[in-house]
Amino acid sequence: SQRCMIMAVLEIKNFSKVYKGGKRAVDHFSLSVEAGEHLTITGPSGSGKSSLLKLLAALVSPSSGRIVYQGRDLEDLDPVTYRKEVSYCFQQPVLFGQTVWDNMVFPFEIRHLPFDQERVLTALARLNLGHEFLEKPIKELSGWEKQRVALVRNLLFEPKVLLLDEVSSGLDEKTKTLLRTFLTDLHQAGVTLIEVTHDQREIETAGRLLTIVEGRLAHE
Repeated sequence: SQRCMIMAVLEIKNFSKVYKGGKRAVDHFSLSVEAGEHLTITGPSGSGKSSLLKLLAALVSPSSGRIVYQGRDLEDLDPVTYRKEVSYCFQQPVLFGQTVWDNMVFPFEIRHLPFDQERVLTALARLNLGHEFLEKPIKELSGWEKQRVALVRNLLFEPKVLLLDEVSSGLDEKTKTLLRTFLTDLHQAGVTLIEVTHDQREIETAGRLLTIVEGRLAHE
């Protein structure tokens, strides 16, 4: 009988990132991530975890090495298409425009689709944000409200891969639980999660844990 091959959704091949001044943030790093996996990455501050996620998000380019996404070299892919499928959420989210509404409209505009308010309200409700939030000015949002709005914006159209950089940092336990449930639902729906965290509980419950030290994989 034919063996079913598990497809690597992302492969990092001999990656290095050297910044000006010679600082090597990621050092000859290779990794294969299977579709549907939940990968947790930890390590000391300054070890290259965030640099690795930014490389995977195609926000910065590697100094050497390559990314293969679903069997195709990243250099051969349209960057806009890639960013729709590989979504990046970080600790200090960047919101734009004046209101929450402006941020919710954007994912529809880049896909040339009509705005679907029901879809947006359902997504906001999953993170305990009511319909009145749509009209709220960004400057009135708390840090965690901004984080939730950014998450909803990134996930209105489910990505294939979600990159999470310390998204639970600084949250109270109730809010962390809400976020965990939300991410578990996404993972069960088939989204691949790659998550950087310092949270001890998240590290202890990780399915696959990687530790990065000085830009290299310490152990699996």
